[in-house]
Amino acid sequence: MSGDGGSDTLARVISALWRNALAAVAPPGCFACGASAGGALPLCPVCRDGLGWLSAETVCLDDGSGSSVEAWAPLAYRGGAKALTRALKFRGAVALADGMAAQVVASVPTKLDEGGSLVPVPLHPARRRRRGFNQAQVLARAIAARAGLELADCLMRGGAGGTQMGRDRDERLAALAGAMSVRPGSSAPARAVLVDDVLTTGATLLACAAILRAAGSEQVSALTYARTPGR
Repeated sequence: MSGDGGSDTLARVISALWRNALAAVAPPGCFACGASAGGALPLCPVCRDGLGWLSAETVCLDDGSGSSVEAWAPLAYRGGAKALTRALKFRGAVALADGMAAQVVASVPTKLDEGGSLVPVPLHPARRRRRGFNQAQVLARAIAARAGLELADCLMRGGAGGTQMGRDRDERLAALAGAMSVRPGSSAPARAVLVDDVLTTGATLLACAAILRAAGSEQVSALTYARTPGR
């Protein structure tokens, strides 16, 4: 790393490591409401009880061209689940990933738990440099370790690095056109399970699935930690 950008990235990584070290000896309060917390996930009893658990039913994502992906998430993106997801993504609380992975593995549908390789949804290089990590990769690694699955970090992302927040599905699909590709030297697994933190419109998962299928994946499904209400 060189220049101010490299220094900023290094500072963020060090800061995240320091916060996680402190959390190990002095667990933080509830990430959702700030009250006293305990247990594997730093949520207070009230926020833990208020988690919006979803059924084992998958949702079918369709890009309108006949290409579809079955996707699943254990939790609704609200309350404690939203707080944990945002803490992982924006506050560098990577230590949360193991507990979040435990929730995924404990309730994953049978159809998504039949082997295969976990493929993290890639983050644009500019955003990864600013953040210091890819939250989808961190979560996928934790799920792979708990479930005994292979991690295939085979996708990369280019194009414009702007955020997808606030865009509808058509806008997201247009922005993602041509942005995803298979990493040089990597190959797409025959059975791929895409992993991301949140399912919103599904545009990112559909774009990744299209690239994996074009590169040889015979089956592609997806799982995320949380799903936006109504999706």
